[in-house]
Amino acid sequence: MHIFRLALVLCGSALVAFACLTSPAHAVQCGSTAAGYETWKQQFAAEARAKGVSASTIQALMATNYAQATINADRGQRSFSLTLDQFLAKRGGPAIVAKGRSLKHSQGALFASIQQRYGVPPGPLLAIWGMETGFGAVRGNQNMLSSIATLSYDCRRSAFFTEHLYAALQLIDRGVLSPAQRGSMHGEVGQTQFMPKAILAYGTGNLEVAANALNSAANFLKAHGWRAGAGYQPGEPNFAAIQAWNAAGVYQKAIALMGRQIDGGE
Repeated sequence: MHIFRLALVLCGSALVAFACLTSPAHAVQCGSTAAGYETWKQQFAAEARAKGVSASTIQALMATNYAQATINADRGQRSFSLTLDQFLAKRGGPAIVAKGRSLKHSQGALFASIQQRYGVPPGPLLAIWGMETGFGAVRGNQNMLSSIATLSYDCRRSAFFTEHLYAALQLIDRGVLSPAQRGSMHGEVGQTQFMPKAILAYGTGNLEVAANALNSAANFLKAHGWRAGAGYQPGEPNFAAIQAWNAAGVYQKAIALMGRQIDGGE
């Protein structure tokens, strides 16, 4: 779901147990190189153990490696500064629209079911699916736990990723994810690239399965204010839900534009 995804889990919800896990890890020292990672793991593991994370999941955390590729990717995100036309060209916008239209037809029953349940039409979901993973073709091959643990250790956005790390540990404890789960550079997993907190809050089944991932994406959008039948272009009511999916303005506009084209508009 990319680094910019906003998936807020509020205290007092059904996920209050998770909220209790995500208090700041004040005793843990972040770093900016691999040098302090092993010490950080020891410190973090002690706090996680005190918060009730199981011994087997702690062992999986301790087996993680510093993910230098993730750090490199985190420092090198430049496509979000492109113009909309440049961004669509770089991401293959016309190809996403063409395949999206084909899938809308061939999987019509699935998208009709999703729209009936969540009020989200096929276009934006197909645009998200195409943008995130090329319709499932490119889901990443990084160890999810190593990626998120590295970003939790890294001082740049430690607090943000620490919440996702605790969510990942809880998902491993529950058996929802495996310690060997593969994903993208920032720990996103599945066909529509959900971060761990979003899986806890909005996930519906195994997100490596397209139908589950698409239902989960629609569930996310509905939870962020999507209204059935309302427009989703910039300035229209449902655009705010797309903004919640990803904080990069050019990404938001691309999803809205491609979604409209897939749904039959220009």
